Order: sequence, then structure tokens, then C-alpha cells
Amino acid sequence: MSGSTGLLAEDRDLRIVGFLCNWCSYGGADTAGVARFEQPTDLRVIRVPCSGRIDPLFIARALLSGADGVLVSGCHPRDCHYAEGNFYARRRFEMLKQFLSVTGIDPERFHYTWVSASEGQRWQDVVTSFTERIHKLGPAPKLSGGTGYDEECLKEIAAAVALGEACPCHKEKA
Repeated sequence: MSGSTGLLAEDRDLRIVGFLCNWCSYGGADTAGVARFEQPTDLRVIRVPCSGRIDPLFIARALLSGADGVLVSGCHPRDCHYAEGNFYARRRFEMLKQFLSVTGIDPERFHYTWVSASEGQRWQDVVTSFTERIHKLGPAPKLSGGTGYDEECLKEIAAAVALGEACPCHKEKA
């Protein structure tokens, strides 16, 4: 990686997790790669069917388990392959941001955005700016020990964020 991203070689040990929608953002990341756009190498991508399928508990667990940052990227509003998945995701992620500070996690360590499959340049900009932000924040502080934070609290937060129901576009047929 060249110096154009502003990231120092000694800072490369940060762990950043990315949940990417299969239909749009994963394609945008692929487009950026095919076009050989320079990108930070800190991001570890998890491909998901839809941003609406990402349980806030996944994000909280990643951050509590030592991830220094979590990026979620999905289809643009009104362009979701599952109709309402990204609208549902946006509501949940806004709620999650409010709850993160309660857990002792800096909400700046989480970001969600929309990138289409044709937006390779936008993907490069998003991943570079988020990675630079995480590098400025530095490694996430350890939350173990005297925080009083446990699995039950995490489940309560996830339930409150999810409002007790699955994404309407992905509900299983009973």
C-alpha cells in the first residue's frame, strides 16, 4: 500500500470487520478491486445476503470480541434486492449507535453506508475514510474486567435494537 491513504505500516494490525451486501456493496468492492483502486488492507469482509439480515448482535459481538471497527455496507435505499432490507437495516443501525455508548464502545467505531455494485470509486472512498478514522482512534480498549458487561446485557441490547422482530423481507414462513 502506498502512502496515499495516510496509514502507517506499524498501524496495520488493527482489526476491522466489514459486513457487505452480496448484491451491491460486495460488487462495489469487487469493482474497486478489478479497477485496481488502491485500498487499505485492514478490512476483513463478511459477505451477507442483505444488510437487513445483519443482526445488531453480530456487530456488538465483533466489537466486544476485539474488533477495532465494524463497517456495514448495503444497497442504496429503494435499490434493495429484497425491497425493504436496507430501510430495516438503517433503523436498526441507528438504534445500535445509540446503544453502543452504553456498552462502553465508542459509536465512531461503527459505520454503515450504501454502495452499489457499479460504485468502485465510492467503495474505495468509503473503506479508506473509515479505515483512516479507525487508525486515528487506535486499537479498541479492552472491555473485559470491571465493566459489568455480560452476555445477558448484550442480548437485551440486541432485543431492544431489533425491536423483537426479524427483517420483514426475510421472515421465515411459519
